[in-house]
Amino acid sequence: MHCLKSVSLLCLQIFLFVSLDIFAQEAPFPVLKHYDKDHLLNVALPLGGIGTGTVSLGGRGELRDWEIMNKPAIGFSGITKGNDAPFFAIYVKENHKKPVTKALMGPAYPTEYNHYEGRPVNHHGFPRFAEASFDAAYPFGMVNLSDANLPVKVKIKGFNPFIPGNEDKSSLPVAVLYYEVTNTSNQAVSVSVCGNMRNFVGQNGSRNHKDWKGDILFDGAKNNQNVYRENDGIKGIFMYSDSIKKSDEAYGSIALATTEKSGVSFRRSSLDNSWSKATLDLWDDFSEDGELTDKARLYDNDPLASLAVKKTIAPHSTQVFRFFITWNFPNRYAWSKEVVGNYYSNHYTDAWEAAQKIIPEIPQLEKQTRTFVKTFLQSSLPVAVKEAALFNLSTLRSQTVFRVKSGHLMAWEGIMDEIGSCEGSCTHVWNYEQAIPFLFGNLSRTMRDVEFNYSTDSTGLMSFRTRLPLGKARPTGMAAADGQMGCIMKFYRDWKLSGDEKFLQKNWTQVKKALAFAWIKGGWDADGDGVMDGCQHNTMDVEYYGPNPQMEFWYLGALRAGQEMARYLQDKTFEEKCGSLFKSGSEWTDQNLFNKEYYIQKIIPPAADTYIAKGLIVGMGSANLSEPMYQLGEGCLVDQLVGQYMAHICGLGYLAKKENIQTALKTIMKYNYVSDFSPLFNNMRSYVMGNESGLIMASWPKGRLKVPFPYFAEVMTGFEYVAATGMLYEGQTKNGLKCIESIRDRFDGLKRNPFDEPECGRHYGRAMASWAAVLALSGFEYSGIDNSMTFDNKEGTYFWSNGYAWGKCDIKGKDITLSVLSGELKLSSFSIRGLGTRKLNPQTLSANSTLKVRF
Repeated sequence: MHCLKSVSLLCLQIFLFVSLDIFAQEAPFPVLKHYDKDHLLNVALPLGGIGTGTVSLGGRGELRDWEIMNKPAIGFSGITKGNDAPFFAIYVKENHKKPVTKALMGPAYPTEYNHYEGRPVNHHGFPRFAEASFDAAYPFGMVNLSDANLPVKVKIKGFNPFIPGNEDKSSLPVAVLYYEVTNTSNQAVSVSVCGNMRNFVGQNGSRNHKDWKGDILFDGAKNNQNVYRENDGIKGIFMYSDSIKKSDEAYGSIALATTEKSGVSFRRSSLDNSWSKATLDLWDDFSEDGELTDKARLYDNDPLASLAVKKTIAPHSTQVFRFFITWNFPNRYAWSKEVVGNYYSNHYTDAWEAAQKIIPEIPQLEKQTRTFVKTFLQSSLPVAVKEAALFNLSTLRSQTVFRVKSGHLMAWEGIMDEIGSCEGSCTHVWNYEQAIPFLFGNLSRTMRDVEFNYSTDSTGLMSFRTRLPLGKARPTGMAAADGQMGCIMKFYRDWKLSGDEKFLQKNWTQVKKALAFAWIKGGWDADGDGVMDGCQHNTMDVEYYGPNPQMEFWYLGALRAGQEMARYLQDKTFEEKCGSLFKSGSEWTDQNLFNKEYYIQKIIPPAADTYIAKGLIVGMGSANLSEPMYQLGEGCLVDQLVGQYMAHICGLGYLAKKENIQTALKTIMKYNYVSDFSPLFNNMRSYVMGNESGLIMASWPKGRLKVPFPYFAEVMTGFEYVAATGMLYEGQTKNGLKCIESIRDRFDGLKRNPFDEPECGRHYGRAMASWAAVLALSGFEYSGIDNSMTFDNKEGTYFWSNGYAWGKCDIKGKDITLSVLSGELKLSSFSIRGLGTRKLNPQTLSANSTLKVRF
């Protein structure tokens, strides 16, 4: 029995080592966008999983924004004082020459030179590489470093697995860092790469409060512990603290690990950091021979841990130094006063167990992630569309989004530097994004569960912000017209993509209540004519009074969605009511709100607030209801056709006359596109500046209201993507692409971070509307209800994903090749618009299968 156990253990070890050896066969990272040395200042690519928090890889190789402890922490460097923020360094010894040590990062910008406050600054005193650039195809980022005085060049390659349809493997608390070193000389060189970070467990970045001297008032935990471990081919330093309350949101652990078999050295601590000598001692130790010598004891409350790997690199050869940072911080509070937990923490007791479970999987997960990204990049789409869609997926990994212990996906609207921005998975903001349903259908359906089963009361009022924890949550009693109607359309979309009849049947009563809530006394459509003319709180954070296109098109879309779901369930009474209201509302909208150029608002003040149903006035709008401020009036709104945008995505057809829709989109381009913002006045937030271009929120060709809705002069990418996508759906391709290109030109790495499109906070959820442009240009539509797939008649290669399976479709004349690269796809018919439909034998296509269809 003992022998059998020994053999089993040996087999397990062999398996793990073989698994880890797969790293040697890694393929190049895909690249979509290159940022040269002049466009690196604000590049920060988040490395982390969905709902796990992240650390970002900076454009010059620095690790920044340590947001792994359940809080936003933009700018947090993982230390409380001194100049030893986490960094990696390289030691190079060439023959008989003196060895050289440099930080693995590119040069500082001149704007960073001016720091004369009187204290050391992170990384300022470190020798750096002379040249740097950055390549990216999210979630892959790659820093390119070189220096004429060194016989090596370095690529820093960072990523975290991102696999559509596999939400769990896309929710791993790990930052993968490969340091790929190439010997450019004619002789062998000795190279060592060293990762260094303090044990900052207990400090999450939002507690970084200083006194007048600049000293930190809160130092986090005391006597944090660093332990060197070797298990199953993984070596590294495990960082934890026993002095933090186990209920604290910063309670948890971090691991810095490598899979290298030899040449590994470590230090659990440097000297104490008085007069910044901890870094001095580390630098001297590493610079002597590229190896580390451990201390007999730990110094400082946050001891400096270091892990090095040393190799000999043959002439004109490359070696890869692999490092992994894992973490586990289970106590998320978010906007709750109680711990709501983290889903990812269900799977790991601590950061070291996370390393043991995750790292052996990385080679296969990296391969799957590369396949996804490479397939997407092969699509016959403009670069700006690919960039907008792919790079905004980083929001899913930011602290904007998290998964509570039950696995439900929750979200802020965005994040400020140290706090979340606008709590509650706000319905009217999260109506816009299309990435989650088309890439992670199961996660999207958890959001629908929250909206209809936790946030909707017995009357059908859906609170547009959800309280936590979910088990104790009660609706807030405040409804948003666009948020509620949009959720009905989202439910229809998610049901259609999944084809899950039980999902529809289980939630149908709540969906009906939510739609019928529009018809209550004092409600949005109290007179039941298909026109929203009541008090309508909305995503402009005010109440509109009177019919307007933004709310009306959401309502018309919800009526169509309700009609289709009722028809499927043979609920004829509800189907007929929805159909009748849609018809009358659509006709009225064209006749009364379309001014021959675009759709306008008719301001109709209520006789008194007693005529408004409870829960419809949120309190952020006008105090004078007889002459309400903050309206749209006859303005040309960038977002006037948002409901039509969603209707196209859902396959619900036109909600008003097609010719009017097309004219309105051309008019938005005519009046709202600004090629140079230098002369424009804006009393609110500046998301564009100077000679940048974009779509302004509203224009008034015939004269502006005295006090319109607050954001009228702003430019926000989520709204721009909706208008641009509408143009693409209507064949106004040149205008649509011009709008998207204008957005991405603003996020050029120097002026702004390419992986962070803000609105009310960074990493704003609405910006993931960018994925819709991919749908519009390919014409992709899938129905799990009848297992049908449709594309436009455009030659090329197109990525597709329905939230559960994904692949590509090659269209060459009348010959179609459909490839399934992941998941399972049920298919009974295939259509090309303009060519027709081909009925198929009902079948389930598994991963790596191909279907050929000829029209």
